[in-house]
Amino acid sequence: MKARSMLLQVAVSYLMPLLLIFSIFLLIRGHNEVGGGFVGGLVAAASFILYAIAESPNAARALLPLSPDKLIALGLSIAVLSGLPAVFMGMPFMTGLWIKQPLPVIGKLGTPFIFDIGVYLVVIGVCLHILLNLAEEER
Repeated sequence: MKARSMLLQVAVSYLMPLLLIFSIFLLIRGHNEVGGGFVGGLVAAASFILYAIAESPNAARALLPLSPDKLIALGLSIAVLSGLPAVFMGMPFMTGLWIKQPLPVIGKLGTPFIFDIGVYLVVIGVCLHILLNLAEEER
């Protein structure tokens, strides 16, 4: 077993929380501007992969609140459910519905933001499923 870099482990301990906060920022900002669930999910997955490189794939899995497969399932469910309010209001599936009063920090809130949350979780789940399995096979 190769020795892990202590410098990388210390750097990741500071970088990972910053990357996760930045991924949330991209998620929240994205439904109005550049960013969104896809980019935010990639940044969040990158933070977990960085942690897996510094520590181990199993340590990165232990940090996840849900397994990558469950993140994918939860994200797909949220994305599909985000399209249903429009159907109940007699509009086509996935029609964007917005709350008229913008919320502080988040801005306009509507079903596209909920869809973005689903995409965010799916991207994290897919990236971590693929990359953590590849990292474990390499060992």
